[in-house]
Amino acid sequence: MITMTMNDNSLRLPAEWEPQQSVLIAWPHKDTDWSYMLDEVTDCYINLAHAILRFANLIIVSPDSSSIRDLLSDCDMGRIAFLDVPTNDTWTRDYGAITTLTASGAPVYNDFCFNGWGLKFASNHDNLVTRKMKFSGLLAGHYRNELGFVLEGGSIESDGNGTLLTTRQCLMSPNRNGDLNRREISHYLKKVFGLRKVLWLDHGFLEGDDTDSHIDTLARFAPNNTIIYVGCDDPTDPHYDELNAMRADLRAMRNADGEAFNLLELPMADSAYDEDNQRLPATYANFLVINNGVLLPTYGSPGKDRLAAQILRIAFPDHEIVPVDCRALIRQHGSLHCATMQFPIINF
Repeated sequence: MITMTMNDNSLRLPAEWEPQQSVLIAWPHKDTDWSYMLDEVTDCYINLAHAILRFANLIIVSPDSSSIRDLLSDCDMGRIAFLDVPTNDTWTRDYGAITTLTASGAPVYNDFCFNGWGLKFASNHDNLVTRKMKFSGLLAGHYRNELGFVLEGGSIESDGNGTLLTTRQCLMSPNRNGDLNRREISHYLKKVFGLRKVLWLDHGFLEGDDTDSHIDTLARFAPNNTIIYVGCDDPTDPHYDELNAMRADLRAMRNADGEAFNLLELPMADSAYDEDNQRLPATYANFLVINNGVLLPTYGSPGKDRLAAQILRIAFPDHEIVPVDCRALIRQHGSLHCATMQFPIINF
């Protein structure tokens, strides 16, 4: 039995492109905000499940898995694990366990508090999912209770080498950990994740984003000391000034070894709007790296979708880029990465 302490520097937060065992998703159902478009989003989740299974095993949480089994009957059911639990919503990135690894490769499943993105939405069921996964035996490793700290998986990015990237607007939100300042939050993150450096973006946002600027909508780490980020070249777009200021922030940043990052710019996704003519936060930065593949969210814009795929091929030359139509997902203000949480291969 490993005794974990807050000063255990042997812990490491892996990069997303490191080997993965499985990916967690939560199936949409009639008691979620998807109820008005359930057939459309279910088709999206069927496609997402098939794409994930090309590269890793799949874990599906839902109140009732019986109908899901029928929908995925053409899949290898031996590679899908189901857990029937209540859920408020489907954004497992933000309430799934965040996994650190010990020096021997043993996983530690960190369970942080999820409070509905700063008390915006109900989260009572979602905040229990990690504990229920652990107690059901789906998470084979050490469970670590960090429920005293509010943290969503979409708000942090790791390069796997001791550097973490996040945003001021999210982690310093008054309704998350409002009693802590930046220095105190950085100190906590360094201890719990075994980090050497925490980088903070002071700029960058997407209209329609409920998360207070999650980093996985704006800028992502990639191999070879690279950051892939969303750009905007249209001066009339309301994102123009903030995203250009974000690019300047990224250029000035250095990793834990003091090295500047290689930067790759993704295009700004074409504008998409909901039924009330409110802009939706479509972003190509919300991709999922999954073993030898990269699942790319697409939005029905052939030119921009193709350009985003080309950029990802530069960053991940040994990976297959797999487009997944996410026009349904952004209707509830999230996308592909938001809907997934990966777990590394167990090696101990």
